Amino acid sequence: MLFRSGRDTPAASVVPRPDGPVVRLSDAHRAKAGVDYDLLSSYTNKDLDAANGQYYDGVTDDGKILFRDGPHGPQNKIRYALLDPATGAKDWLPPIDTGDQVWPTELGADRLVLAYAPPDDGADLVGRLRAYVYDRAARSWSSVTWPTLPRVSGLRSPVMGPDDRLYVGVPATVGSPPPGGWPTGPDGEADDADAEGDTYDLWSVSLTDPSDVRDEGLRVGAVAFTGDTMVWSARANGKNDRIHVRDLVTGAEHDFDPHSGKRCNLLGFGAVGDRIVLSQYCGTYDDGRDDRVQVLTTDGDLVTTIQGNGIDGWATGGLLRVTSYARNRAGTYVYELDSGRFVRVSDANSSYGLGGPVPDGYLLWDTPVGRSSGPQEPIPGATQWLARWR
Repeated sequence: MLFRSGRDTPAASVVPRPDGPVVRLSDAHRAKAGVDYDLLSSYTNKDLDAANGQYYDGVTDDGKILFRDGPHGPQNKIRYALLDPATGAKDWLPPIDTGDQVWPTELGADRLVLAYAPPDDGADLVGRLRAYVYDRAARSWSSVTWPTLPRVSGLRSPVMGPDDRLYVGVPATVGSPPPGGWPTGPDGEADDADAEGDTYDLWSVSLTDPSDVRDEGLRVGAVAFTGDTMVWSARANGKNDRIHVRDLVTGAEHDFDPHSGKRCNLLGFGAVGDRIVLSQYCGTYDDGRDDRVQVLTTDGDLVTTIQGNGIDGWATGGLLRVTSYARNRAGTYVYELDSGRFVRVSDANSSYGLGGPVPDGYLLWDTPVGRSSGPQEPIPGATQWLARWR
């Protein structure tokens, strides 16, 4: 069938099977506290619809929780504390005047780095990057901006490299819908599988010298680091057929086709050890939506693909955390990247995007609290859970 514009309809048939080994949500075993993980701390916001709350924004390398209160008031004020999960004691940090869209970029034992790129206007969502650095020994904040750095995307968080530089994307090309808009899938919703995707010019900056700004000379989609490699995709938020890998010791580079699938859009990207994680939306079919989380080696070998209806996945704490929104299999799942063990941690997800970076061996997730006021309304509260993985 063709639309009047001449565009083909989405493929309305059976969800295709990915290349390589496949794992499904039904393959997961139930995780048990005290066996698979040790629960360290939890915090509940009972009604986030009525007012903003307090949150776990990540975990430092020495195991302290970055605890955020706010934003509150007409000025969107935020304050931070370091919370000891063993005692619950909060060490409130000196006040800092940040915006409400701050990215915890590094949570170290010696310093905290929060990045912020307030959009210049609401149209293009780009702005000037600023970083706030907290010296934990001196108990003081400093901030840095880079006058010669072009405006960066306000939607993509910077990445800290192993060379102690902050890597950021300057928007280069933006994908757009085809003439006439996206076709409609079998569920009646727009199906943007096989989107063109976006690209960025990669820049890096020093956290100590505002004049140290470097154009890396790379056009990328998304970027991630392991201990000794930098990996990047060709595109983000769209189809992607190349993954690039650079050895940071030798400078040698290679690239490969991840064999994601004909209609797969890359929405999430990460790396842990010698594993690369791709989170993708691959279209809607008669028998459901096709979402995939691919795991590959840095040599391009397919390790596994977790496939399901309404899932996404992120490399965090040395693990792969998979979130499912499917009615009968909603919740948080964990795939161990080294062993391949796959377990289910919870049976539901909160309606809010919560959490932040955690060190290896930690897991942070959230569950809903309360009841929604209507079938299309979010559940008002959330509990965050922090565990150490065994």
